[in-house]
Amino acid sequence: MQQQNEVYKKLSDSLKSASALLDLERKSQLYQDIIAISTHLANPSFRVGVFGPFNHGKSTLLNAMLGNRTLPIDLIPTTGAAITVKYGTDLQTRIILVDGTEIYRSGTEILKEFAILDNNRQMRKDVASVEVFCPHPFLETGVEFLDLPGTNDREEQDNLVKEQLLSADLVIQLLDARKLMTLGERENLRDWLLDRGIKTVIFVANFLNLLEPDEQKQVHNRLLFVAESFRAELPPGFSNLYRVDALPALRARLKGDVTQASSSGLVAFESALQNIVGMLQQNRGGVRLPRVQAIASQIILSLKAKIDAIASEIKSLDEKNNAKIEIKQKAEKLIQKGFNTSVNDLRDWLSLPNLLTKYQTDAAVALAENNFKSWQVSTLKKDLTELQLAVVKWLYQAYEFFQEERPEDLLICFPSVPQITLPPKPSNTDDLSETGSIAVGSGIGWLLGGPVGAAVVGSISYILNKNIQKQDEKSATESYHQQVAQICIAAAEDYLSRFSSQGLSILAEYENKADKVIRFKADKPVEIANKREELQQLQNVFNQLLRELERANIPSNYQLYPDRGDGGTGRQGDKGTGGQGGQGGQGGQGGQGGQGGQGGQGGQGEISSPASPASPASPASSASPSPPLPIPPSSPSSPEQVEAQFRTWELDEEIAQMKAEMGSTGKQQNKTQGEKDKNSRAYATLEVESNASFAEVKQAYRILVKKWHPDLFIDKPQLQKEAQEKMRLINEAYTILSKQK
Repeated sequence: MQQQNEVYKKLSDSLKSASALLDLERKSQLYQDIIAISTHLANPSFRVGVFGPFNHGKSTLLNAMLGNRTLPIDLIPTTGAAITVKYGTDLQTRIILVDGTEIYRSGTEILKEFAILDNNRQMRKDVASVEVFCPHPFLETGVEFLDLPGTNDREEQDNLVKEQLLSADLVIQLLDARKLMTLGERENLRDWLLDRGIKTVIFVANFLNLLEPDEQKQVHNRLLFVAESFRAELPPGFSNLYRVDALPALRARLKGDVTQASSSGLVAFESALQNIVGMLQQNRGGVRLPRVQAIASQIILSLKAKIDAIASEIKSLDEKNNAKIEIKQKAEKLIQKGFNTSVNDLRDWLSLPNLLTKYQTDAAVALAENNFKSWQVSTLKKDLTELQLAVVKWLYQAYEFFQEERPEDLLICFPSVPQITLPPKPSNTDDLSETGSIAVGSGIGWLLGGPVGAAVVGSISYILNKNIQKQDEKSATESYHQQVAQICIAAAEDYLSRFSSQGLSILAEYENKADKVIRFKADKPVEIANKREELQQLQNVFNQLLRELERANIPSNYQLYPDRGDGGTGRQGDKGTGGQGGQGGQGGQGGQGGQGGQGGQGGQGEISSPASPASPASPASSASPSPPLPIPPSSPSSPEQVEAQFRTWELDEEIAQMKAEMGSTGKQQNKTQGEKDKNSRAYATLEVESNASFAEVKQAYRILVKKWHPDLFIDKPQLQKEAQEKMRLINEAYTILSKQK
């Protein structure tokens, strides 16, 4: 028994955990059922509930069985609370209020204050439970009686009865022989008992003594049909239909008239009841667990619906995120390729042999003409800035895409301007006899003019072209202007050598820093992570509930969800299908692409050219390159431009393609939205909230069928036509929502 109680406790805990994750309203029927069945599983006593519409004689029947007027009876609906009758050595009443206050009184007079309806036929709101302790031998065997409020009077009372029925191991449904099995009673049989796994039911017909003998026979035959069609699950050999004339039986018991008690049917009913209870007590699990199965089935369906919805949402989010990841992975490769190409171009340009080939002559001439600063800005700095911008452009694009680390501008400084000192003028030559020859040996402020200056410039070009400066020995007869040319050439070479060394060093350091910018990390978005955590919780509770049902020997048609990996959204349930995996990633979209492409307008590129102000120029350094501008839509003038344009076009094309693929995913989502709209219309047609449970949908459908059934308008053709159309819509809505549950 202790082991069984432990199984029941764990099963109750699983049911409550599931209800918490489903966010069930405390007033919802399913939540109340879970609490009721959980409390019932922990109750060691065998509970017999008496159930039926008001004024059917429920309290009168119980009083007759107990042998006194224990419970209040009257000609109007009286029972305003569920009254539990338990064994006690003395007749006592205990009232527990909602605030926890307990009130004990001898006898049952206090029931008139706390357990009957008020003048407005309302139940008291402050009463949590009502218990009566009675010294009856049948109760001493571990049996409890439950006197329930009458049904078909007030919705509040109906809800209480429906909730309490789950806690009754055996239900006695009292019938009025004068109006046997009304529509409401038939619905209660199906909805309150059968559909909830309550099948241990005994029917007791009251007021049969008030009918004529012929009527009694007809009613008895109808009673047999009702009883047989119910298929109650009672021990073999026992009927589920009895006749008890409750008021004559009570009077007989109060008088001690055994003969009259027997003729009222009370004695036969009591004997059968005691035997049935004795047998069912030995298999209490067989009585209670079908109710648990009925409730658990609703919970499992609700859990599975929520699990499937979240799994579908995660799948959709994963698809979107994976599309972004794919775009960014491709962008990372393309940006890295473009960056490497631009760095190689700049590195080749900074190599000393290339600098000397391209700039030494012009640098030496600029020195000779005292125009070095102007040449540095207009030529060298201009070329360097273009190459720097080509490099930095890729880092700005990487930052816009990946948002890892803000890039720095590439700043390659220029060395100081060469310092030139002219050699002394020979005294025995005519080369310097020309007017206008001036030399200042204190630095850059020197000037050669006239024929000598022209001769120096010419010598620079001649010497470099003929490579004379590399001869080991200078001609003894070398002219003065050739000596000056040699000095300018050497100064230019030294300047470019320093510029090359310094530039290559800065570029190498910048290249290392770029790794932190051109880096894509596929982090899982917080939204997906939260959804996965919620999904895992639901699946864990789902699995735990299935395990506890199995331990309690309650069959289930569902399978456990498999353990999820790092990216999976395992799908299981009734068919046990495999999981759908997915990798989460953090990804924001980049900006719109600007102009680009091969000779035309740029596409809808994810990478664009950011705009930030350039740093001010200084004489000793190159200008800080502004963020790259798009390549103008003109014909390329060099192979480098062709390659750059092609890379931009390639990137834009791939991203545009990915966008198109993402757009097609959006269309699929529109279908889902269409289904949601269809469901919303169905809920509206049935006049229920969109979060209504299937039980609420079913109840609403039943109400509308009763209201709009075409048979109700046989004599009104126009209304009947309207009702037929209304019923078509109601049936369609119910079919749609039935498939969702």
